[in-house]
Amino acid sequence: MSEFQHPVTVYIEDTDAGGIVYYVNYLKFMERARSEWLKQLGITQRALLEDGIQLVVHRLECRYAKPARLDDELSVSAEVKAHSACRLSFHQVVQHRGEPLCHATVDIACLDAASLRPRRWPASLGKALSA
Repeated sequence: MSEFQHPVTVYIEDTDAGGIVYYVNYLKFMERARSEWLKQLGITQRALLEDGIQLVVHRLECRYAKPARLDDELSVSAEVKAHSACRLSFHQVVQHRGEPLCHATVDIACLDAASLRPRRWPASLGKALSA
């Protein structure tokens, strides 16, 4: 699958007292990009929850290179690098004007919301991943 891009503007609520993005907010930006990627495929988080499916971060590796600042216009990528019956591995990059600020590998697991046990991807996502 091709790389998905999502724009993010840095607001005051995303920063510390010095106007620099607080480190955990990069993870929120990445979460938004993955959610928008799903929506592009016609799948919403609400629909997944209504079907008893929960997507959770199973593993995360993140490397920060440079800070983002108040009012920066960022681009956050989400690219599937690998997938199995119930896991996805994304490579994600937060960039400002084409310069990488933060890189991450994020592994997502598909769980049954009631039992919290691994569950196969819904047919709609499985079909998109196979394309």
